[in-house]
Amino acid sequence: MTYIEFTEIAMLVLFGVSWPFNIAKSYKSRTAKGKSVIFEFIVIIGYLFGLSGKFVAFAQTGNLALSVWFYLADIAMVSIDIVLYRRNIRLDAERDEENESRSDEVA
Repeated sequence: MTYIEFTEIAMLVLFGVSWPFNIAKSYKSRTAKGKSVIFEFIVIIGYLFGLSGKFVAFAQTGNLALSVWFYLADIAMVSIDIVLYRRNIRLDAERDEENESRSDEVA
């Protein structure tokens, strides 16, 4: 493994370490408030660009870089967080609807 490959994998691992914490927070909070799904899609696009370079190199050399697996793991984790974002949007809407019906009953 070259130094360049090592630093790329280190970057992917360090980014990857942060996603489980983000996923846990999304799961526990049960709200999408304060979350940016656009940011998460931009992150996935960035990972896909990095991954595409690895596939081009594979097509040229026949060697699949180890970092491909780290890109795929990071993309999977961001995707899980996006699914939780969608769930939390639904939960927020249900809470808002419930609060609205309560306030109608009081009035």
